[in-house]
Amino acid sequence: MKRIIKYLSIIAIFVAITIASWLFTVYLNINYELDELINYKPRTSTQFYDRNGKHIANSFDERHRLYVKFDKIPTRVIESLIAIEDTQYFEHNGINPEAIFRAVLKDIKAMKFVEGASTITQQLVKTVLLSRDKKIKRKAKELFLALELENRLTKEQILERYFNHVYFGHGYYGIKTASYGYFKKSLNDLSLKEIAMLVGLPKAPSFYDPTKNYKHNISRANQVIRRLKTLGWISKVEYKRAIKSMPSVYDDTLTLNKAPYVVDYAIKLMQDMGYKDVKTGGYKVKLSIDLETQDIARESLRYGYDKIIKRDRFHGKKRSKTEDINGAIVVLENSTGKILALVGGVDYKASSFNRAVQSKRQPGSSFKPFVYQVALNQGYSTASTLVDISRTYGQGATSWTPKNYGNRQKGLVRLNDALIHSRNLATINLAYDIGLPTIFKNLKIFDFEGIPRNLSIVLGSFGISPLELSEKYTIFSNKGVMNEVYMIEKIVSKDGKVKEFLPIKTDINNENQAYLLTSMLSDVVQKGTGRRARVPGIQIAGKTGTTNNNVDAWFCGFSPSIQAVVWYGNDDNTPMPRSETGGTTAAPVVSHFFRNWLAKNPNTKRYFSRPSGVFTRQFAGGNYYFTNQSNVPYEDINPDIFKNGKDDGLSPVLF
Repeated sequence: MKRIIKYLSIIAIFVAITIASWLFTVYLNINYELDELINYKPRTSTQFYDRNGKHIANSFDERHRLYVKFDKIPTRVIESLIAIEDTQYFEHNGINPEAIFRAVLKDIKAMKFVEGASTITQQLVKTVLLSRDKKIKRKAKELFLALELENRLTKEQILERYFNHVYFGHGYYGIKTASYGYFKKSLNDLSLKEIAMLVGLPKAPSFYDPTKNYKHNISRANQVIRRLKTLGWISKVEYKRAIKSMPSVYDDTLTLNKAPYVVDYAIKLMQDMGYKDVKTGGYKVKLSIDLETQDIARESLRYGYDKIIKRDRFHGKKRSKTEDINGAIVVLENSTGKILALVGGVDYKASSFNRAVQSKRQPGSSFKPFVYQVALNQGYSTASTLVDISRTYGQGATSWTPKNYGNRQKGLVRLNDALIHSRNLATINLAYDIGLPTIFKNLKIFDFEGIPRNLSIVLGSFGISPLELSEKYTIFSNKGVMNEVYMIEKIVSKDGKVKEFLPIKTDINNENQAYLLTSMLSDVVQKGTGRRARVPGIQIAGKTGTTNNNVDAWFCGFSPSIQAVVWYGNDDNTPMPRSETGGTTAAPVVSHFFRNWLAKNPNTKRYFSRPSGVFTRQFAGGNYYFTNQSNVPYEDINPDIFKNGKDDGLSPVLF
């Protein structure tokens, strides 16, 4: 018997040593494993806002989490969690022996794990560091980690980590995320019932998700409220009011993305700046976008698209000419270059390709104003005469014989008239007379790069994105000063560091010379190819653009305060129907946009102001503009060179 006792003692000692060694090994790994919670740096969502502080979107990688500091969590939220999850939280040291003893008795009675006794600290450890398997090793590890965590962190720090890390269902990680997601409220604005609905979620977030199982969530929330009453932490009046309350719950997407093309571009811009953690760094980003303007731009682009499809069906054409059609619109603030709206396609769900930024299309005649600005800067006036006749340039196989749209020639035309009616021949002859070296030198000043060095460039025979062309058009809309377009105004990191962005301006022209071009572009809208862009009560200046075989249709227009560039075309560069031109397809979209924008912004400046250095002379029914840079004194211009005495619709420009 003594021998048996001896053997049993040896076995017991061996088992004890083995268990102790195992527990010691577990304990040795604790410090390493706790590092993730001690130096807690969760991946948090970046939020984008418009210029007025309106939320545009959340951007995240895998998990949507908005972080909240402990001192920003309302006391009632903390009390509610402790009431239902761990009433003695501020008394224990990480584990609750009484709760563990009760749970062990129930587990022994059932001969399996049926009840847990986890404190909030243990729940946090289990959620962040351990699996959910109910095994002895995992449970022992959980106890050691919880005890050590309480030695390393304060109770408040543990709660802060809990509230930010725990899953609250519906893709929401952290209570701040859930508060905005389910109720569209900050934590400070939640009612007692809404708080109870949130703190009841971590027990079974999918089951209690109020967007799926509202009744179960309410039942769980009522348990929280009853517990608060039992503890004496709320009054009878608060209890009755909360029990009766049935809050509304929102079932929205996680991103809440109101402008997907904008957000995609903003993320790309930040990544290019070096913000590689843009989706996980918890930044708050203020954009120059105005959500109202963005909505108007999107609706206007869709309006134009629907008109194209309707025309195509009416004329009985095969859908093959419009099945790949798409468009883009960019709206800028003239004085700064800030992007107010950017829409890269008619339907983001159908195609996320951002045509406003990524697509390189030929601008066609919408490029002509830059040629005419060169002419004005060389001493031409708006009334200078041009030759509108056909010529053949070059010889043999490389010869080129351009034509006007409709193959009509006018002979002699004024500079103003040539641009108003977008006469190709007059424009080409103008460029030829100025000289290609001068043209290319000035286009370089306008910051055009990579353009072909041949005469066809004056008709826009190169690729450019709508956003890039918008930037170039600020030379006209901003009185000769080109603004670098930008969309990010401010980036605030989660530790409060602020980076702000300001306009970058380049002086290209003096104000007088720029106004001469603006006067002609205003005529384009009043009585030329851009007539469908007119809007009652506000002056619009701009230029149409249609490329060969109707592959691209443009209108670049601006008012005294903002500008809008619109493009349509097939993604595969095949021709659109013959009816689709800049004047028919894109100009009405600019009109639609400005009409609706003006209704929202009635106090905007409506008419262009003529600088004191610009002079006028009226003859042959027209009002023409000159500066002291014009080579020919305006008083010497002879109106009799136009023999028929007609003004060709050249009525005075209203300034």
